[in-house]
Amino acid sequence: MRNHLKKLFDKAFSRYVSTGLIFVLDVLLSFVSALLVIFFVHSVVTNSASSLGSLDYWNRFNWIWLVTTTVSAALMFWIFKSFRVIIRHSTMVDVFRFGMAVFCATAIDGAVLALTGMWHRTTWLILVVYFVLCIFLLVTFRVLMIRVYEELQRRFRLRGGSLMRVLIYGTGEKCIALETRLRSSKHYDVVGFLTDVQSEDRMTTHNTPVFMFESIDDVRQILEKQAVKGIIFARDSDIRLESQRLIPFATENKIRLLVAPSIDDFANVNAQNVRNIKVEDLLGRDEIAISMDKIKERFSGKVVLVTGASGSIGSELCRQLARLGVKKLVLYDNAETPMHNLRLELEEKFKDLNFVPVIGDVRQRQRLDYVFRTWRPEVVFHAAAYKHVPLMEENPCEAVLVNLIGSRQVADKCIEYGVEMMVMISTDKAVNPTNIMGCTKRLAEIYVQSINNDKTKFVTTRFGNVLGSNGSVIPRFREQIESGGPVTVTHPEITRYFMTIPEACRLVMEAATMSEGKDIFVFDMGEPVKIDTLARRMIELAGFVPGKDIQIVYSGLRPGEKLYEEVLSDKENTDPTAHDRIRIAHVRKYDYQDACRFVDELEVLSREVRIPEMVKRMKEIVPEFKSNNSKFEVFDKQ
Repeated sequence: MRNHLKKLFDKAFSRYVSTGLIFVLDVLLSFVSALLVIFFVHSVVTNSASSLGSLDYWNRFNWIWLVTTTVSAALMFWIFKSFRVIIRHSTMVDVFRFGMAVFCATAIDGAVLALTGMWHRTTWLILVVYFVLCIFLLVTFRVLMIRVYEELQRRFRLRGGSLMRVLIYGTGEKCIALETRLRSSKHYDVVGFLTDVQSEDRMTTHNTPVFMFESIDDVRQILEKQAVKGIIFARDSDIRLESQRLIPFATENKIRLLVAPSIDDFANVNAQNVRNIKVEDLLGRDEIAISMDKIKERFSGKVVLVTGASGSIGSELCRQLARLGVKKLVLYDNAETPMHNLRLELEEKFKDLNFVPVIGDVRQRQRLDYVFRTWRPEVVFHAAAYKHVPLMEENPCEAVLVNLIGSRQVADKCIEYGVEMMVMISTDKAVNPTNIMGCTKRLAEIYVQSINNDKTKFVTTRFGNVLGSNGSVIPRFREQIESGGPVTVTHPEITRYFMTIPEACRLVMEAATMSEGKDIFVFDMGEPVKIDTLARRMIELAGFVPGKDIQIVYSGLRPGEKLYEEVLSDKENTDPTAHDRIRIAHVRKYDYQDACRFVDELEVLSREVRIPEMVKRMKEIVPEFKSNNSKFEVFDKQ
């Protein structure tokens, strides 16, 4: 019933108050302005200048003035259609519209007074007073109507009993915009803004209260006094700013932590796109500044092939490339269902994108040849790989066939068909590898970087773990928490570097625009994250207490796993680039003929599944490959 009444109220307010009635009220306000001017004339002008005319003159002036101003205002309001503006959506453009209407009406009034012989030396002052007064009343009327609409709507929403009382963190531009969009929300009642006393944000807040705090005790008092049940963040940077103070306090006290979408992403904010804060929001970093013009120039109008297209990195590369105006996007992957899902997503989000999904395996030379021969890609992003360390320790031959042999076959086809650039996605585990997966990626780097070809540029990018990738630790922890635990961590001291998937892909494309060929780019991964801390933070964000509601169990290091990952952007082992988060790695150079020989050897050994001989040969080629927590450690002692 309440919802029905609210809909009727919105319909009546928007449709009727905004058209016929607004026109009548605008004309009435102009008439009131004209009456007030008459009082002004009799109390100020005639008292100070009695010689301006007789009583009969002023009576005639009054009638001509009232009739003229009313008719001219009605005419101009009709011509400029100012009454058709929906009141609650009034803007400065609309203010300018009826300002012009009043100005034109005032000009007509002056002309009529002159033609009827009613002009005298103070007429210009009367016209100015009328213009200013009429504009003031029209603007005031609209402001009052907006406030009345918002208050009535708020009361309808409050009667529903389901609104969550929330504070918006910060008072910056995005926070103000968020508050404006939430005024008509069916789910949230914005009590005010919450901001640190040391915050640099100081903006007008549309009469919404601003609650300032200096300590957590201040926050506790504000939340209790205002009966607040949630805090909404409008900016990702604010989430990370409060990751050690406000967010732990809120999770401990069962205060909902929410994050709003970007102002550019959604026209309206509702329960579907204001979501709970996730651990990814806490681990992310400020948005990277990249040269979008250079990136668009590099890839616009090109035929681009992405291998491993339906994986975490590959699919995000496809999304970003779709925005760059590529001529054709060729998706290559052997995973049928993820490819189907990606196809549906691209068809929905990028209706003008020319793309083709191809099911195929980088191990299949003939299938690769078909793709290169048919679509003639100009740029290739090679993201296809096996990445799970323990699984590859158990299946080393498949790791070699996909990560090394597959990469070689893609690179060879790039040369054969004259591709302009191949960008290979590598990993931080290729640095001083301790497992099969990392070593196969290092071997792929060696082969690709050894190629001498003037036409095709070969670029390699290394980075660490990406947040939320398929099969990674965060989705795994989330599943364990949802099932009631326990959450399994391999070791209390294990740490990893993390980067968001979009951030990694932007850096990949930025590096591609920098390269002159045969470079290995490494990314600044930020600070390492302790996995135990990550697990505890995820449990807290889910509203549970670690060790009490959800247990944490240490399962021990898995095969090939190490406690600490290598620092990729160490200045002693890298050279700087124009981008402060991208550096070029110092690597040993290999001869192309030597690289071809050892790749051939490893292909034979892997296809024949001669695991001991294959792993021994890998350790000979990459002497820094020292197995850790693995059955292959025995080969390091021989």
